[in-house]
Amino acid sequence: MEIPAQPAARKNNEPLNPISVSPDSGVKVQLYGFARLDASYDTGKINPGNIALWVRPEGLNNHDNEWDITGTATRLGLNLSGPDTDTMKLSGNIEVDFLGGGTENNMIPRMRHAYLKAYWPASDFSILAGQTWDVISSLIPFVDDPAIMWAAGNIGSRHPQLRLTKGFSTGEKSRIELAAAASRTIGETNTLADTWNTDPGKDANMPTIQGRIALSEPLLVENQPATIAVSGHYGQEEWDTDKTGKHKTLDSWSCNMELSMPLSEKFTFAGEFFTGSNLDDYWGGIGQGVNTITLSDIRSKGGWAALRYIPSPSISLSIGAGIDNPNNNDLPPGGRTLNQTVFATFIKKITQNFILGLQLSEWKTDYNNAPESNAVRAQSSLTYKF
Repeated sequence: MEIPAQPAARKNNEPLNPISVSPDSGVKVQLYGFARLDASYDTGKINPGNIALWVRPEGLNNHDNEWDITGTATRLGLNLSGPDTDTMKLSGNIEVDFLGGGTENNMIPRMRHAYLKAYWPASDFSILAGQTWDVISSLIPFVDDPAIMWAAGNIGSRHPQLRLTKGFSTGEKSRIELAAAASRTIGETNTLADTWNTDPGKDANMPTIQGRIALSEPLLVENQPATIAVSGHYGQEEWDTDKTGKHKTLDSWSCNMELSMPLSEKFTFAGEFFTGSNLDDYWGGIGQGVNTITLSDIRSKGGWAALRYIPSPSISLSIGAGIDNPNNNDLPPGGRTLNQTVFATFIKKITQNFILGLQLSEWKTDYNNAPESNAVRAQSSLTYKF
């Protein structure tokens, strides 16, 4: 939860004041993480509760106030590096948190990242293999909620992948980066044809292909580069419709734009836009990817925008909004037709390792043939990072 000094909050992993040890293998191991408590009060039932994704339907909501208190966002990680050669730098990362399910006081650890990376500095080229953030839509909104506005305008998740990245210097302070990856497709459970609960993403004939091109260079602030990027993905899901092998192939795709723009040394604007279909695996479509009644994909579009102000190294103030708007004609009865949120966030470093977070947000979710559901969430967090 450290306030980043760079203008773009990228979906990556940075050690938080790590402790270093050196095993006999020559690999350097850096331990990092944080212990965190989140507490929130909602004026309506926000799904799932510990994090915010959308408001439940009015019939199940009835302005029923509720509160949550949880330590599940606590995180542990290991950054690995070396041994290097004269031409290659070797690194890796293993990271878990406790948002994997279970009972509230006995949660299951969840793998967030587990990957290796080989980097050749002379050619600015790298190979990454394992699970980490998707290539697409790489920014993170300036929010305190661990759900980072998923299902409300921010798409992009974590998948097992093989990624190639190549950088090109285009000036003294400017750079173009090209990235491409083949990643695992994860679909909804298919119960249409058999009792094996087949994953239609696994059943497809190809992995998902992701790509991104980004240009970074200082524009308004000399030492803080602005970044503009275009990204996208294409994958397939194979839905078996009976036990004889008949199936229907559904596409999953997206086109995305992202912008991170330092406006001054203290102000930064950032935002993303997406359009695509069958995006539930990437937290788009308000968590809806396939209409299993018509066996067709669900199209959606949306995005988010936010402004951050850092008046001092220990304080960060942010405001922003996000929206996810599926195509109503693609949805089944009772489907979520629109999800939007606005937020204001305050982050205070009480010390370098002790951080207070406060966030106030309003959520509105529309449903097919149902009234709009809305709720206000007041959220706080206390984090001890190491």
